[in-house]
Amino acid sequence: MKLLLDATRCQGYGLCQDPAPELIDLDEWGYAQLRETTVPEGGEEAAAAAVAACPNSALRLVK
Repeated sequence: MKLLLDATRCQGYGLCQDPAPELIDLDEWGYAQLRETTVPEGGEEAAAAAVAACPNSALRLVK
């Protein structure tokens, strides 16, 4: 499973990092940056929570 970020949709709310800090970093302005695109085994729930937390649909999961 892969976590993808559409940086043009990110508005820097930073809500996505809380559920998945092992996958997502925030830059100095609060915009998301992926630490890892491949979701590790056992991290699917955290990745899905990060996707759900984004108010602008900047994140998505693909198989």
